[in-house]
Amino acid sequence: METTVKSRYLGGLRVESTHLQSGTKIVTDAPVDNRGKGEAFSPTDLLATSLGSCIMTIMGIRAMDYEIDIEGTEIEVTKIMASDPRRVSEVVVEFYFPDKDYSEEEKKLIEGVAGTSPVPLSLATDLKQTIRFHW
Repeated sequence: METTVKSRYLGGLRVESTHLQSGTKIVTDAPVDNRGKGEAFSPTDLLATSLGSCIMTIMGIRAMDYEIDIEGTEIEVTKIMASDPRRVSEVVVEFYFPDKDYSEEEKKLIEGVAGTSPVPLSLATDLKQTIRFHW
């Protein structure tokens, strides 16, 4: 089994992570409400972002399979935190599709895969995942 990501603590509540296959780097920072500077994605921001990106990717695969053009779709992600213990309690993911006159069948095909990708299926069942589609 190959390592996927290598990370290094930079101090000041920052971590630099390198995706080994591509060499792409990201830095995370603790949020301001948890003693950080909030100058980069927090780890929980990445969790929420991963949910939206994973759903969008699987919708993209479905769109390719059925030759549906969803290029330009935008995603808004809202992360809702809880305390005691501090955790993400809900992620709201809203998809805004471009104005391309989609049929009802095309909408159903795309929406139908929203919960079937790896990230939504890997998260704890008590994490509320609210998914909204704006056509």
